[in-house]
Amino acid sequence: MARSGEHDTGPGDQAVGEHGSTEHASAEHGSAEQGPGEQGPGEQGPGEQGPGARGRGDAPATKRLLSTVLIMETVVIWLAIPVALAVDHASVRKAGVAGVVLAVAAVVLAALARRRLRWTIVGGSVLQALVIAAGAIVPVMYFLGAIFAAFWVIGLRLGHRLDVAS
Repeated sequence: MARSGEHDTGPGDQAVGEHGSTEHASAEHGSAEQGPGEQGPGEQGPGEQGPGARGRGDAPATKRLLSTVLIMETVVIWLAIPVALAVDHASVRKAGVAGVVLAVAAVVLAALARRRLRWTIVGGSVLQALVIAAGAIVPVMYFLGAIFAAFWVIGLRLGHRLDVAS
């Protein structure tokens, strides 16, 4: 059903516009006449992103995948802090500082992916090495860090493939 100000017409159909005038949907143009600021299906306005915006080097799939890996990694890092304190009897200072620094870095990099993908890739790769190195404080982080490093590489490769394909 058409909303107020929109017309539900097909090619060659007639519709009565907002002001009572008859508008013709042209088969050649595929839509009724549009006023200023109105966009038809599949058209992008200035500054908007969508399926038509891909291919401009903005790599939306890579950004999304890498941000997701970093946010999930943040959750694991936060959960590793109490494990370090309770199970491994690490010092509160070591576990707290290491955990907070790594978690904040992951969140900052995830947010940065939207604007500075290259910085996110470099910083995220360094972060993966640091998370693996956190295994010195909490041994299970060797394993979890390796898993997230694998997710990171998969996100880079799969994101690139998706961005190239679209």
